Amino acid sequence: MGPEVFIDILSDALFLVILLVSAIIIPSLCMGLIVAVFQAATSINEQTLSFLPRLIVTLLSLIFGGHWLLQKIMDFTLRLIESIPSVVS
Repeated sequence: MGPEVFIDILSDALFLVILLVSAIIIPSLCMGLIVAVFQAATSINEQTLSFLPRLIVTLLSLIFGGHWLLQKIMDFTLRLIESIPSVVS
């Protein structure tokens, strides 16, 4: 058991975090960009206008992608639990 085992676990965990956060944030960023283009085209300078569409898209991405997100977390947790004997010995 060397440090490479822990580096691999940390690497997998960080990749999972980036993947899960990206699945939630990227749709919200796209909606923010669409609203910003709309605001620029119509010269509406209301800052609160972009909040509600981004919130709705974020909630929808959590609703529709929640099962997938939870499955990814469960798979990672099961891999960690299954790798305990190889890490300890």
